[in-house]
Amino acid sequence: MAERILLYRRYERFWHWSQALLVLTMLVTGFEVHGSVHLLGFYTSVRVHTLAAWTLIALWVFTVFWHFTTGEWRQYVPTLERIGAMARYYALGIFRGEPHPYHKTAAKKHNPLQRLTYLVLLAVVLPLIWVSGLLYLLRAWWPRLGLDAWLGLEAVAWVHTGAAFLMLAFVIVHVYLTTTGHTVFAHIKTMITGWEDVPDEGPAR
Repeated sequence: MAERILLYRRYERFWHWSQALLVLTMLVTGFEVHGSVHLLGFYTSVRVHTLAAWTLIALWVFTVFWHFTTGEWRQYVPTLERIGAMARYYALGIFRGEPHPYHKTAAKKHNPLQRLTYLVLLAVVLPLIWVSGLLYLLRAWWPRLGLDAWLGLEAVAWVHTGAAFLMLAFVIVHVYLTTTGHTVFAHIKTMITGWEDVPDEGPAR
């Protein structure tokens, strides 16, 4: 038996898919700026990349406000409870068909391993991307701000590129994990409709 619950509200779904589109746009155009792919051309890629960056910043401003006004920020508070069980499940149990050790609820949507992953993303990867990206974008202002003495454009570019690869790795793992539900597209369907069927056997953890 399973219980059908509303897991993701309308704004969460809008935010998720909008952010996904913008991040993928920035990854593709960013790699084109570095010459790794050839789709739009260098100058078009720079303009699209910059526009996507400012759009994503605006989206995050609204999303941070939404999280704090709705209390949804609590979903991301890290915990080590059952972290070992989750690591074992993803490393071994999932390939043996073992039951998922974590039961989702509307109040606890992310398992402990997801919470730690989001913590690393929010505390390390995203600051590296945004600080290096804004420094690169505002290069003309470096002399006025006194940054020329201790910043190099090449070093900033390398940090930005390295952080982009970390984000790409997160996207790949994230997409893979969306296929690990009770069907291949179950998690994706949930993020589209907002509703998910979760086991109701035993207490939710």
